[in-house]
Amino acid sequence: MERFERLIYDCVRDRFSDVHITGCHPVVSRKHGFINFDRENTWSHEEVDALTKKLLNARQMKIFKDRWSVDLGLSVSHVRLRMNVFNTTRGISIAIRILPGCVPNIASLNLHPSIQDISQVRSGLVLVCGSTGSGKSTTMAAVIDEINANRASHIITLEDPIEYRFISRKSFVEQRELGTHIPSFEQGLLDVLREDPDVILVGELREPETIRLALNAAESGHLVIASLHASNFEDAIYRILNAFPHEAKQAIHHQLAATLSWLIVQRLEYITRLGFRVPQLSILRGTPAVRSIIREDKLAQLESAVQTARGDGMFTMDGYMKYYIEKLTSFTSPFEIFTPSLEPESEVVYQSPLAGTMPAYTELSDEVVGRTGLVS
Repeated sequence: MERFERLIYDCVRDRFSDVHITGCHPVVSRKHGFINFDRENTWSHEEVDALTKKLLNARQMKIFKDRWSVDLGLSVSHVRLRMNVFNTTRGISIAIRILPGCVPNIASLNLHPSIQDISQVRSGLVLVCGSTGSGKSTTMAAVIDEINANRASHIITLEDPIEYRFISRKSFVEQRELGTHIPSFEQGLLDVLREDPDVILVGELREPETIRLALNAAESGHLVIASLHASNFEDAIYRILNAFPHEAKQAIHHQLAATLSWLIVQRLEYITRLGFRVPQLSILRGTPAVRSIIREDKLAQLESAVQTARGDGMFTMDGYMKYYIEKLTSFTSPFEIFTPSLEPESEVVYQSPLAGTMPAYTELSDEVVGRTGLVS
């Protein structure tokens, strides 16, 4: 572990974003997208095995032995890491992403400044949609950080895995991780309503019961911020509606219309003149007109409604590019924001022996186990 900690420290110092360790091969690192080989730093197969035993707890080791790979997140010497341990022809390989120590703020992510308004919303549903790797989790983290900095609220997050660790500022923040602190998002949502929350973050809505509980939480006066895999407004709303039986659709239309506050669809677009990618958004807000469209199941009208409502802070993808990105003169490079760095403060991660350990398979589906990120 001492050698591993030195390696991580050196990577942070030299601003590497990723590092790969595998047996009898030079350590590989990535900086500004380019791969580098450290031919003076090679780990033997036995050393990689020994490191793996140090990094994984008993449950993670069980998952690794059964599935030949496991995800986890942890902090090493005040550096936040996201890792995947997997089996290869060289034996065990470890892929490590070195995360920023601080949560990027909304402005530094080159997001529209209206996104800051979400921090003033007291109740309702905020959906952040997009494909894998589109930056949804970072956008949600920036919104949570904005609330944490400006409001006295109780924030509870349900994540898979925990990537950014929040230190309570004006808000009291508690983070729970799938597979470590909760067996499922469904159970986490059942629990959280008895834990006096003001703001609830749900890492991903995918199961019908999770969606139902998230809507109920938003309807009962909480602010629920959640991610969803969807490529446009209509697709996002259909994914929610299709999670319910046909006979419940009318009631869900009314519930969603009543609770939806923001629906953001995000992707990363490469801007040639800048030389890097920036978030490109489409933004739908829960205005009376939008609520009426959802309630009356006229979802095909959403896109045209947004095109005529730029004054209300709504954008289509094309409109966002034309009226915001193309007019913006100053951008923050992601190479600055996502530079690996030390966490400014670090609370001890403690697993109480009273809570026991969660069984690897008895309470989790195969899908959940395969996606589980576990904090050491």
